[in-house]
Amino acid sequence: MTNFASDNVTGVAPEIMEAIIRANNDHAASSYGADKWTDSLSEKASVVFEKDVTVFPVISGTAANVLPISSLTPPYGSIYCHREAHINTDECNASEFYTGGAKLVSLPGEHGKYTADTLSAAIFGKGVPRHAQPSLVSITQTTEAGTLYRPAEISEITEIARKNGMKVHMDGARFANAVAGLGVSPAELTWKAGVDVLSFGATKNGAMGAELVVFFNGTDTKKLEHRRVRGGHFLSKMRFVSAQLAAYLDNELWLRNATQANAMATKIATCLEENPAVTFIHPVEANILFLKMPKALVGALKSAGFEFYEMSNDDPTLVRLVLSFNSNEADVDKFAEIAKKYS
Repeated sequence: MTNFASDNVTGVAPEIMEAIIRANNDHAASSYGADKWTDSLSEKASVVFEKDVTVFPVISGTAANVLPISSLTPPYGSIYCHREAHINTDECNASEFYTGGAKLVSLPGEHGKYTADTLSAAIFGKGVPRHAQPSLVSITQTTEAGTLYRPAEISEITEIARKNGMKVHMDGARFANAVAGLGVSPAELTWKAGVDVLSFGATKNGAMGAELVVFFNGTDTKKLEHRRVRGGHFLSKMRFVSAQLAAYLDNELWLRNATQANAMATKIATCLEENPAVTFIHPVEANILFLKMPKALVGALKSAGFEFYEMSNDDPTLVRLVLSFNSNEADVDKFAEIAKKYS
């Protein structure tokens, strides 16, 4: 079986598995993050982002989103995000729960992105006691549609946020794929464009189970220290999470893995672009493809052992493919060969 359904179904990158094994070879000097692996993360991340940053390792993407969001948003606040954002559709009201009642305001926009103008038009209630107060803007990068915000687009959004006294969060579950896809630096996609905090994903890109919350302004971090404990993400054996992240940041493993995933997605897209029977629902800009394919092609691919996500129970021709750090050319070539027979 070749699984292109998700980048959550992959194994662990060898470099990360080796780091976990090394962390297991002996007792740590201390527990709850007072270890050399956790201590190294701020310095390593500061090199990646070209700025002194404060970081917090956690074990899930939901935690990486809602812990910083709840640290920056009061219970009476409004959080603005795209209507397809993970915090709005797939995290079971975790943002509302952890903030104690803040309101998610979902924004429309094509291909998983909203614009600064859309955000500006939606902001409501500032300074009026009976209304929820605009508090935070969340940007998903890579988006749920597999598309990318350019640095200029992010800057336009963060400028609107600043004018309205709001902080800016970036859900970067696939942030590495965005950096690889755009060919810009992590700094250009985050703090240089006005982002306050990033949920830097690793699990989808080779880790066993690790995410890194990255704060670009140290004054924003104090509440998260308490919320991480209260939310169950202050781990006694944190070194096993931190060892994954340390290996992820070393030698640009995060970028190399994402570059491989993107390259395989691009190769499939290039093949399918020549097939008049296939329709692309969104532009392919990172490691995800949304397609409408002939029913016969869907069946042939499944018979050949390919797995992918079927987006609709009513329409089996709508599918999503997600390529991963360990997707290989042989599988992609086989996929392309089958697809050519149904053009």
